[in-house]
Amino acid sequence: MVLDIVGDVLLGTVLIPYYWLESLVLWLVPLRFQYKDISGQVVLVTGGGSGIGRIMCLRFSRLNCKVVTWDVNAQGNEETVKMIQSEGGTAYAYKVDLCNREEIYETAKRVEKEVGKVTILVNNAGIVTGKRFLECSDDAIQRTMDVNVNAHFWTTKAFLPGMLKRSEGHVVTIASLAGLWGVNRLVDYCASKFAAIGFDEALRTELKMDGHKGIKTTVVCPYFIDTGMFEGVKSRILPILKPEYVVDKIMSGVLSNQEMVIIPGYSSFLLFLKAILPSNGLFKLLQTFGASEAMDEFTGRAKKVL
Repeated sequence: MVLDIVGDVLLGTVLIPYYWLESLVLWLVPLRFQYKDISGQVVLVTGGGSGIGRIMCLRFSRLNCKVVTWDVNAQGNEETVKMIQSEGGTAYAYKVDLCNREEIYETAKRVEKEVGKVTILVNNAGIVTGKRFLECSDDAIQRTMDVNVNAHFWTTKAFLPGMLKRSEGHVVTIASLAGLWGVNRLVDYCASKFAAIGFDEALRTELKMDGHKGIKTTVVCPYFIDTGMFEGVKSRILPILKPEYVVDKIMSGVLSNQEMVIIPGYSSFLLFLKAILPSNGLFKLLQTFGASEAMDEFTGRAKKVL
């Protein structure tokens, strides 16, 4: 027992520097040279009826993937399919209420029967209330948690078994910088995105522990995106992100099997500051960046998917 522990410690001492070196080498290699070929694969995107979900559907189609878009907005969903078909791609639309677990499971069965086995799952759909905590109705909070994180459990449980059977798959979680840093008037949204990041990290750890090397996961943490979902939000220092730029970074991250994609990349330094600053210093930093007042003029569209 003691010898086993000592052996593990020695092995870890040797491997940790090796992994640091490996990461450094990969960081120096342009991502485009690390891209994998996903042509012919079935990609399912939740919230594909608008916003970055629609753009991702188009991008995956241009990589010769069969695209499945899920959205509660049937009209937007069909528009996405028509856009893909007009470019010569293959796409399928399914109207799905992501608050309904049984509907998710039943629709997943239909997809695998009518389209094929899903290889890449992109949990993208999201909503935001944008009110002070005590102004959020119970129903609004429940819906935020259902769409932004609980649905990830049901979609992944539906499609992960097939990925494991084929030893191939990729689960993509579209979270937010708000899942790394609490923001005023986004208590329910931040909580859901913190949970989504935890979901991805724990799932990846479990898959690695169980030896499923063929299954990859990626979590994406963007700043506010100009899709209409955060209409009215103000940013003092960091720029509001353009959807095309965000999707560029997401696609690059997925194709190169990055585990975490923070957008913009330079905002990663905020995590370092969060780790070293005292709570009062952290609060002052939030004020400096305008996070305390960013949502003051928020109007948004509560049912808008990200």
